[in-house]
Amino acid sequence: MKIAIMGFGVVGSGVGEVVTKNQEMLVKKCGEPIEIAHILDLRDFPDSELKCFTKDFNDILNDDEVGVVVETMGGINPAYDFTKKLLLAGKQVITSNKELVATHGTELLQIARERNLNYLFEASVGGGIPIIRPMYSCLTAGEATDVFGILNGTTNYILTQMFQCGESFESALKAAQQKGYAEADPTADVEGFDTCRKIAILAALAFGKAIDYKKVSTEGITKISAEDVAYADKLGYSIKLIGHCKKLEDGVYAGVFPAFVPKGNPLAGINDVFNGIIVKGDDLGDVMFYGRGAGKLPTANAVVADVVDAIKHQNVNIVIKWDEHKDENQSQGDSLAYAYYVRFSGVAPANVPGCSVVAFSESSENEFAVLTEPKNKKQIDGFVNSLEGCKPISIMRII
Repeated sequence: MKIAIMGFGVVGSGVGEVVTKNQEMLVKKCGEPIEIAHILDLRDFPDSELKCFTKDFNDILNDDEVGVVVETMGGINPAYDFTKKLLLAGKQVITSNKELVATHGTELLQIARERNLNYLFEASVGGGIPIIRPMYSCLTAGEATDVFGILNGTTNYILTQMFQCGESFESALKAAQQKGYAEADPTADVEGFDTCRKIAILAALAFGKAIDYKKVSTEGITKISAEDVAYADKLGYSIKLIGHCKKLEDGVYAGVFPAFVPKGNPLAGINDVFNGIIVKGDDLGDVMFYGRGAGKLPTANAVVADVVDAIKHQNVNIVIKWDEHKDENQSQGDSLAYAYYVRFSGVAPANVPGCSVVAFSESSENEFAVLTEPKNKKQIDGFVNSLEGCKPISIMRII
């Protein structure tokens, strides 16, 4: 089987490395050798062992011997146009591009389905963690009720540094950038946009309905302070950036938010760049997936696993179904109740109704925090505004 790679960055070069060094194993798994016929990239790679580079997409599109194309370009353009043309031309496509899958996954899956091809995207969520394939194959017998977890390694590394080393958000972010865990512009990670796209993909797989990630309530970690970390640690919690989706009566809800996670919860112990995803179901119970959420070779291995799957299923569409997005099928979760952590400035009243815990600052008499009983959006807004003379500084859900 001849394959092509579009985009020879961190993941694309990792795919080249994995395919090159594991030929014997790949032959055993898919029944035939895999040859990299083309690598599309506008840059030059004179030191690469691979000598099949091109700057012309048509070299891939018009090569009838190329049956599978790996898209690791990232972004929407030109990845969407290229992917659609490849599928229409009868070539299977494997991607790690979460933005493309979250935006155009329904359409691209439909094109693949109509032509008995496959559009596979295991590496788009969780890096090297096998979560996509279990969602559409292993977990289909019992319907999921919730999917939630830590889906971004950069933010998890930053929060780990804040907890374990006492660093500020700014210094932890700088350390993440120095280690290569965060981009020079870390907005997509720290503001929750990366997690948002991933939870939209998981929601579509779990509940069969496409989610518009642009309408997902999304909050990042930039407002978390050392004081919040101190309160969390004192009260027996960690803080994690969580993606959560749930099926409600008025549709599928998806949200991204920093949350207090009890230290007895397995997600609380997931640190550094690791990710953890929990799938809940009435019949299923709780199933957890854990591993490196990013990295060159873990992500490349997930991509190559999809390549093998595509080769084993030539002319057979692997059913991955989610319906086209409809606004009425997506809930904003206003009825969904969470317990909350709220930190206030001001003097705590003698009685704070609706709270299970009231904690006081060790450094300021004019600050306190509460842990509330479960409340929906309207109820928590009312509670926050009900304490006279007290101003909310920080509000986080508890999972």
